[in-house]
Amino acid sequence: MGNPKAFLEIHRQEAGYRPVHDRIHDFGEVEQTLNTLERKLQASLCMDCGVPFCHWACPLGNKAPEWNDALYRGDWDLAYQLLSRTNPFPEFTGRICPALCEKACVLNRFNHEPTTNRENEAAITEMAFSEGYIMPHTDIVRNGKKVAVVGAGPAGLAAANTLNHLGYAVTVFEKNEAAGGLLRYGIPNFKLNKAIIDRRIALMEAEGIRFCYGEAVDCASMVAQHMGQYDAVCMATGTPVARDLNVAGRELKGVHLALELLAQQNRVLAGKEFSADERITAKGKDVLVIGGGDTGSDCIGTAHRQGCRSVTQIEIMPKPVEGPDDPQNPWPNWPRTLKTSSSHEEGCTRRWNINTIEFLGEDGKLTGVKVQEIDWKPNPDGGRPLMVEKGKPEIIKAELCLLAMGFLKPEHPVYPDNVFVCGDAQSGASLVVRAMASGIETARRVHEYINSKS
Repeated sequence: MGNPKAFLEIHRQEAGYRPVHDRIHDFGEVEQTLNTLERKLQASLCMDCGVPFCHWACPLGNKAPEWNDALYRGDWDLAYQLLSRTNPFPEFTGRICPALCEKACVLNRFNHEPTTNRENEAAITEMAFSEGYIMPHTDIVRNGKKVAVVGAGPAGLAAANTLNHLGYAVTVFEKNEAAGGLLRYGIPNFKLNKAIIDRRIALMEAEGIRFCYGEAVDCASMVAQHMGQYDAVCMATGTPVARDLNVAGRELKGVHLALELLAQQNRVLAGKEFSADERITAKGKDVLVIGGGDTGSDCIGTAHRQGCRSVTQIEIMPKPVEGPDDPQNPWPNWPRTLKTSSSHEEGCTRRWNINTIEFLGEDGKLTGVKVQEIDWKPNPDGGRPLMVEKGKPEIIKAELCLLAMGFLKPEHPVYPDNVFVCGDAQSGASLVVRAMASGIETARRVHEYINSKS
């Protein structure tokens, strides 16, 4: 710890976002950066605690005190080496991670000004790339074993990267036209520029990993067709099935799953063309987003950039507690408090305890959504609270409705011993950082399995 008094002398400073009037007209990243001096000062806030709860909270086990100290001292190369020992892709988490470590930071308990670990991660990694500290490992000793990874999302990439460095010949099968999974087709460019993904994939290819795109490999076909070619298979297929809302009018044109909009918009930005009938756009429309999570927030930001007339977001659950503290989840646990994203700041009507009753339309096209305010009462038999009607039904005007209500946990058949499942495919929808941690852990289990057979 270079400056033991920093937390008393320096306040937390976030880089912030580009001005709303500027950023809503393009899909460039909204987050700004601090200069190197300010970034070093922010790193100095880390107190090198005797019990580093940041390390405890991070699924990857990132050792923030170590690389924050190196950053404060200006040793960017060492900072990246320390960071990359636990985090294979800090350029991803440095942009989109909710930063569990920051909520568990002792400074968050002390004065709600935790160290800016997430932004520091991104800054360290970008400096490492720009200064040439990150180069392909060309000295990997191969062990003659082959492993297939199905799915090139965060978990699959992390598993492939770990197995490759352990000496395995790794082939990644991806059903889409490019790698990234949720990173590429679920997260908007204004949060994660896809060139960041391409840069990392190029590095992984240079290190020997083989990517096969357009390969829609399902569980059954993988086992039937490819098992004899590989010593082990890692299934990292994510959670491909979104939770739907089967109420009257669901078939109307204008009602879409959130990822239909988000994935298509990202493909448009990548140069793919869609016909007028295929194109999903919010231009000139009143938009309703059903679901209050991050995916719903991404829909709001995308709708603004497409030129919507208005955006309303509804959530069936109660409004989260406001402020930095959550009485139900005290520090160092993650507080389930009200989150206002950069997309919300761009303009959005937000409502909670709203149930969707019916989609309304004319000539097959959506014109509005009938909703009703509800309340939640304790269940006398225990278990989930009971939903009860509270207000009268009302109609929210909308020509585009986006369903962002989460994803269903996939079910898997019984696999042979050399097939392993990781990431969201194993746990259900979760965070990118947890998927990466699962991919790394699964790669280690694959390694142990193959060694035991040898």
